[in-house]
Amino acid sequence: MQRDAMHYDVVVVGAGPAGLSAAIKLRQLATERDQDISVCVLEKGSEVGAHILSGAVLEPRALDELIPDWQAQGAPLNTPVSDEAFLLLGEKRALGVPLPFLPRQLRNEGNYIVSMGNVCRWLAEQAEALGVEIYPGFPAAEVLYDDAGSVCGVATGEMGIGRDGEAKATHVPSIELRARYTLFAEGCRGQLSGQLEAHFGLRQGVDPQTYGIGFKELWELDEASHQPGLVMHSAGWPMDTKTWGGSFIYHLEDRQAYVGYVVGLDYQNPHLDPFREFQRFKTHPRIRSMFAGGRRIAYGARALNEGGLQSVPELSFAGGALIGCAAGFLNVPKIKGNHTAMKTGMLAAEAAADALAQGEQAPVVLSQYPERYQNSWVYDELKTARNLRPATARWGMILGSLYAGIDLKLFGGRLPWTLHHRHADHETLKPAAQMPRPDYPAPDGVVSFDRNSSVYLTNTNHEEDQPCHLRLRDPDLSVSHNLPLYDEPAQRYCPAGVYEIVYADTGEARLQINAQNCIHCKTCDIKDPRQNIEWVAPEGGGGPNYPNM
Repeated sequence: MQRDAMHYDVVVVGAGPAGLSAAIKLRQLATERDQDISVCVLEKGSEVGAHILSGAVLEPRALDELIPDWQAQGAPLNTPVSDEAFLLLGEKRALGVPLPFLPRQLRNEGNYIVSMGNVCRWLAEQAEALGVEIYPGFPAAEVLYDDAGSVCGVATGEMGIGRDGEAKATHVPSIELRARYTLFAEGCRGQLSGQLEAHFGLRQGVDPQTYGIGFKELWELDEASHQPGLVMHSAGWPMDTKTWGGSFIYHLEDRQAYVGYVVGLDYQNPHLDPFREFQRFKTHPRIRSMFAGGRRIAYGARALNEGGLQSVPELSFAGGALIGCAAGFLNVPKIKGNHTAMKTGMLAAEAAADALAQGEQAPVVLSQYPERYQNSWVYDELKTARNLRPATARWGMILGSLYAGIDLKLFGGRLPWTLHHRHADHETLKPAAQMPRPDYPAPDGVVSFDRNSSVYLTNTNHEEDQPCHLRLRDPDLSVSHNLPLYDEPAQRYCPAGVYEIVYADTGEARLQINAQNCIHCKTCDIKDPRQNIEWVAPEGGGGPNYPNM
């Protein structure tokens, strides 16, 4: 079937902080230079911000550059950081680390506690006011190439396809959005970004990307427990000394607080359940007391890049570029990636505007973008932070953090060597028979909860009569390999209960995929030990709908 096509100078895939910053910068430059640049942004969520999940403490450096009068324009940065704490947790005790002992990169003076979903909604308003066209509910499902092999846009996914693969009465064909340059801002572990990395060999010569799974809940606290502007982090319990993990608690306005936990996806024990580790964390006496008289409002989870400088791929290729978390610019010591995502979107926009101004008809490689990145403060940040995560993977949390702390505190991250990531996250699991089973307490329904009640709070919905968007390359591998060797870890690493091993009356096992529950965290695509699960975009508008997250 011939598809309709729309033509733009630049198409941006993803309405997150990187994509929206790129779109805004392009239109700003068009105005400044009296240059006509048409820009379109595609967003797979039902609305801008629906799929945005971040801590989030925002460092406003990139925003200051993009929209200097953001305060006058009503940006939703309402709660400046006013106090900080860092705790080392044992099972029953907590030791506060004096702030002067912490590296400068871990401090948050001048930052704001925000909902990045609301920040993105505001950025979308700024973009549309400048003439950017934004289409929520339309995931990019296919990369388009011209006869020379250059990227020339993307196609949206079809809608109204039944589970049997046949078109329903509601069928809507895909649409091609053709562009001279396409910027991919899909976020962590983007579907099309991964295809582009393979197609153009963008990961040659760089370390494997490594990831964490981040959980987040929004709580309404009792007035006595609420301290607007407080930023608290912890390390230690409930993680063991070999597993990367830690918490964040951010008190924003209106008696609300973000409570979250990150677990490194290079963990070794297939019995480990990251969701239940997060729930267990909240039962610590030092943490539990904060929830007295409070109630949980929302829940979500999302994978995040942790590879840092060593894992950033080649950024540009003929006809396009990777920006934001699609490439992986998270600063791990800061636990922040929004400001770096925004800045890289702006840098790519500058390179695209310059290329368009030269009047080249055939797409060229945006070589100015990686050059601008290497001369930017983003590169400087990642360079100083580069050794923390590989150090903890190599020597464990205690020795690795001690090494990285000395590097950051005493040498500013400028020691003359670089540690490297030895393994991809899916390669690190040990056989289940060799590893202990954690003893997880039952959820109490007060501070700890089960998966089903948590997924309910994500407002997740998918059209049920559609092809499963969680594809198995080998349908038998889960039962023939993962179950006997690793007790099928997908049952535990998925934060939404998508994967279940069910048994027939005959005792025969099979993998059941509850795709309706999927909250698009991408953990399965990352952690499956045989890389057997492929996450692809479901029908447009499906997935979570996060409020104020």
